[in-house]
Amino acid sequence: MSQPILYYSTNHQSKKISFREALLQGQAPDRGLYMPERIPQLTKDEILEFSKKPYYEIAYEVVNRFLQNEIPSNDLMAIVKDAYDFDIPLEHVYDRNYLMRLDQGPTASFKDFAARMMGRLMQYFLRRENRKMLVLTATSGDTGSAIANAFYGLDNIQVVILFPETEVTDRQRKQMTTLHKNISVIALDGKFDDCQAIVKMAFCDQDLNYLKLSSANSINIGRLLPQSVYYFYAFSRLAKDKNDSIIFSVPSGNFGDLMGGIIAKHIGLPVKRFVVSTNANDEVPVYFKDGSYKTIVPSRNCISSAMNVGHPSNMARIIDLYGGVMDEKGNISEPPDVQRLKSDIYAVSIKDDETKTTIKNVFERHKILLEPHGAVGWAGLLQFFNNNPADNFHDQLTVTLETAHPAKFPKEINEILHIDPALPPSLANLDEKEEIMVAMKNDYNKFKGYLIKNFK
Repeated sequence: MSQPILYYSTNHQSKKISFREALLQGQAPDRGLYMPERIPQLTKDEILEFSKKPYYEIAYEVVNRFLQNEIPSNDLMAIVKDAYDFDIPLEHVYDRNYLMRLDQGPTASFKDFAARMMGRLMQYFLRRENRKMLVLTATSGDTGSAIANAFYGLDNIQVVILFPETEVTDRQRKQMTTLHKNISVIALDGKFDDCQAIVKMAFCDQDLNYLKLSSANSINIGRLLPQSVYYFYAFSRLAKDKNDSIIFSVPSGNFGDLMGGIIAKHIGLPVKRFVVSTNANDEVPVYFKDGSYKTIVPSRNCISSAMNVGHPSNMARIIDLYGGVMDEKGNISEPPDVQRLKSDIYAVSIKDDETKTTIKNVFERHKILLEPHGAVGWAGLLQFFNNNPADNFHDQLTVTLETAHPAKFPKEINEILHIDPALPPSLANLDEKEEIMVAMKNDYNKFKGYLIKNFK
């Protein structure tokens, strides 16, 4: 039996802990993010064997290597089988260029992949220990609805979700506010970064220790590991042989989705390059261009609203994995291996006008309907090809991640294409349900008072 993998903080001031502890704790006491002290390996032959397995079995094979027997095999298999009971279409566009539609889950968002498994893992450990937990989550759109759905009705977990009141669509909001029960929702008069900052402050507030707080944001390592799985799924389904390699274009906001892919690469997935496609919140592309990392405050409001992030939390993990140190505020005290970072990642910013043009062009040329986030990813890939013509050939395998269902953005789609995207079952009948939420000023003390008053 191999030694269990321990998890350390990117700020390197907290003790190493088990996966169970990292999952339930969320953020490290020193305000850093947990990372595995070593990354288990898969061979190309093992990865190609995934082509014969259903998605949930691939999830088991990948995640089990990180848990290192913290959960019995039969229990983990039951968890992944329950979590992943929906399709993951790989939609052909042209040549060997594909879209991976991660929008077929219960909330029509890629966040379902992480949220459903994370909720089940948390509930599993809490039940065994006969204890309860309060989960705090900041969302720029899809995270909140995915967490609300995945954690809804779990008897050991209460959830509080904060979202920027003017920067989510009506359908995204209603997926959170119409569930009730153990799900509480706060509309904050601020930006996503404000929501995220308040959540992080609560974790470090000793007055709230009695609440046993944790996070379901991608600051939690339990969100990231499940997100590495669909990269293996895509490659195993599309690769010709063990000599094949793949380029992923990942629309990126808080960079949790990208971090899942980078973990997959370090496990052994033959990723040739990641195209990191942001919207006008271009702090990371600017950093890649001139070496200066500056947060954007306030973040810029774009139609790809879930990516309106002026300082991605997971940049600390990326910097760490490439040998550097970045604190929770974005200060880099030790630079990473920039040459290796740039050889793995190509960063590009896509503005709203280009996003809209991409939606229109892809629909007209390929009869494929993208929403704003997937359009940012596709536009980023095309820009990468323009600047790297040697990688733009008919036999190069590429996959762009489509992260949300177009029906979540009916206004934008209608304005661009003059059509109404069909509703998936997860978005049907939302207008008939009662909404419950609390409006709150961007004030940590008000949020703290709300927690003290409403949770014991």
